[in-house]
Amino acid sequence: MSGWDEGAVFYSDQAQFPRGGGDPDQGSLTRHSALRKFKEFIRGFNGDKGDFPYRESLVHNPDRLTVAMEDLDAFDAVLSDKIRKSPAEYFPLFESAAAEVLASLRSKVAAETGEMEEPVTGDVQVFLSSKENSVSMRSIGAEYMSKLVKIAGIAIAASRVKAKATYVTLMCKNCKSIKTVPCRPGLGGAIVPRSCDHVPQAGEEPCPLDPWIVAPDKSKYVDLQTLKLQENPEDVPTGELPRNMLLSVDRHLVQTIVPGTRLTVMGIYSVYQASAAQKGAVGVKQPYIRVVGLEQTRETNSAGPSTFTLDEELEFKEFAQRPDAYAKICSMIAPSIYGHSDVKKALACLLFGGSKKRLPDGVRLRGDIHVLLLGDPSTAKSQFLKFVEKTAPVAVYTSGKGSSAAGLTASVIRDSSSREFYLEGGAMVLADGGVVCIDEFDKMRPEDRVAIHEAMEQQTISIAKAGITTVLNSRTSVLAAANPPSGRYDDLKTAQDNIDLQTTILSRFDLIFIVKDIRMYDQDKRIASHIIKVHASGAAASKNTDTVEGENWLKRYIEYCRVTCQPRLSEMAAEMLQNKYVEIRQKMRQQAHETGKAAAIPITVRQLEAIIRLSESLAKMRLTPVATQEHVEEAFRLFNVSTMDAARSGINEHLNLTPEIANEIKQAETQIKRRMGIGSRMSERRLIDELTRMGMNESIVRRALLIMHLREEVEYKRERHVVVRKA
Repeated sequence: MSGWDEGAVFYSDQAQFPRGGGDPDQGSLTRHSALRKFKEFIRGFNGDKGDFPYRESLVHNPDRLTVAMEDLDAFDAVLSDKIRKSPAEYFPLFESAAAEVLASLRSKVAAETGEMEEPVTGDVQVFLSSKENSVSMRSIGAEYMSKLVKIAGIAIAASRVKAKATYVTLMCKNCKSIKTVPCRPGLGGAIVPRSCDHVPQAGEEPCPLDPWIVAPDKSKYVDLQTLKLQENPEDVPTGELPRNMLLSVDRHLVQTIVPGTRLTVMGIYSVYQASAAQKGAVGVKQPYIRVVGLEQTRETNSAGPSTFTLDEELEFKEFAQRPDAYAKICSMIAPSIYGHSDVKKALACLLFGGSKKRLPDGVRLRGDIHVLLLGDPSTAKSQFLKFVEKTAPVAVYTSGKGSSAAGLTASVIRDSSSREFYLEGGAMVLADGGVVCIDEFDKMRPEDRVAIHEAMEQQTISIAKAGITTVLNSRTSVLAAANPPSGRYDDLKTAQDNIDLQTTILSRFDLIFIVKDIRMYDQDKRIASHIIKVHASGAAASKNTDTVEGENWLKRYIEYCRVTCQPRLSEMAAEMLQNKYVEIRQKMRQQAHETGKAAAIPITVRQLEAIIRLSESLAKMRLTPVATQEHVEEAFRLFNVSTMDAARSGINEHLNLTPEIANEIKQAETQIKRRMGIGSRMSERRLIDELTRMGMNESIVRRALLIMHLREEVEYKRERHVVVRKA
């Protein structure tokens, strides 16, 4: 201690705290002077506007006080350093200082009314907040023990609320004397003395060892809840499991957090003795964080409240005014992929999203756009998904085969120590406010795919399992990629056979793209040269920082647009939309009437909403508050080249053939019927060979077989190798 050996005068700062703070390296700051400084800080800290923010906030909210660490730094650097280094010791002092200041503020108020009694004040809970960057969960190790840390992540589970004793009242079995023992805060327990300090009288038997029984009804309690925090999906290194951290929250913070919320937490990193099962390893303890400050990060952005500098805002606004802004954004999406311009435009719309709406009766209309890419292998579907995962502010990537219904929505898990059930959110909950990319969508089990239905349209996930009934938010866009059932897109089949998904899930996708691998000489040459260029200049491009900057810039721009702009349709555009939608329904009805079959992709009110959302997201890219007619036209064009095109594709178009081909198909049919009696079977290969020997074209024979199969005159057996003629 400073001033200890100067001039052989021994003094202590205050007599009522003879032990000082317990730390030899305390410096001149004893507990009493720390308490005094905390009181000074709360009473006398001047804000920017010359007011006293903490004093006023105490008067308005007498049970809680949020203190910014920056203010404490400015007021007294030594004090804030102490709070950072040994928070467990100074934090209770801070809270008692707040309570004392509150009592002094209150008594003045009481004096003015003429009654001079001291008002009863409860405890004040102090929350800390700070603007510093959060530490990664992986880097928190032993050197952070009992220090203040700040981490960010997603709450994936919350326990029930428990009562935690702050003071335990003990009673001696023998002499009935009562003793009050304080409990350590957080998950620590109370230290119970072994012996009773009652001095036995003559003729009285002395108290035995361990004489205490706990009197629970005389003890004091606060609420306590444990949360499980998982690191943000975007911070997890590839191939690693996400880390979890146990948090304990008490008093006013209890039940403020639901699973799936993104948090930034200030807390004291401490340890607790886990279950008594690990006997022998006394020194090994489980770490947890005792929370002293919590803030929920906004939906749109995972890195805390979105802050854009003025320069950035100006740059974004200038960019949005450019006439080629839309084209420029589309060129930034997946620049290493050649062609597919419409898919890129659709992905731009998906990343920007439409506007969410809340109707007066509480109904929510989603603003997120869902896109399905369906098509041949090697058409860069998975590359698109990976790009969106990197660019979207919040994104989760899963593959269809590797994800179950519980993994996508939420699972109920039993806690190992307390044996109680709690909820753990899955991919759709973690990506709240972002994008879920699902690859190999067709390989998912149908019962798992059904779990996504509600999340895609209602944007919530309801759970009723193991006595837990609850609703979780999942406001996400879904981007899915799938292959047709036969691996490649088969033009000889109908659209229904090619898109082997149920209409219930198809109607939830706003845009459905059929990506075909077309063999054309010019295009193949261009694609080949593009790919060779990418491979050749790959080494050079990795050194080039422009691409990285472009990605980050696009990410920031998307974030900015999503935060600041919520466009609505103009009246002219709305009228135009209505007419076009009625027209499409009319055409669909006519087509169904002519062919006698419903379209593979239904055109319902959902598709109308899809076009509205697309128009809004096109307006959002330009930062305009109103979606005009040109936006609606572009949205219609996108809808036409994707979903409408998919609904029309397949053999239905080929049925309107030229008379010559129709005649040839008729001839082939008669020949097939001649060769096969009713009920007879024949190998398809042999049948085709026989008819081609007669001079018929093989594709015509195949088409004839297909048409007969549609009319159910023949059926295929043994994986389409054998043809059987039906009655």
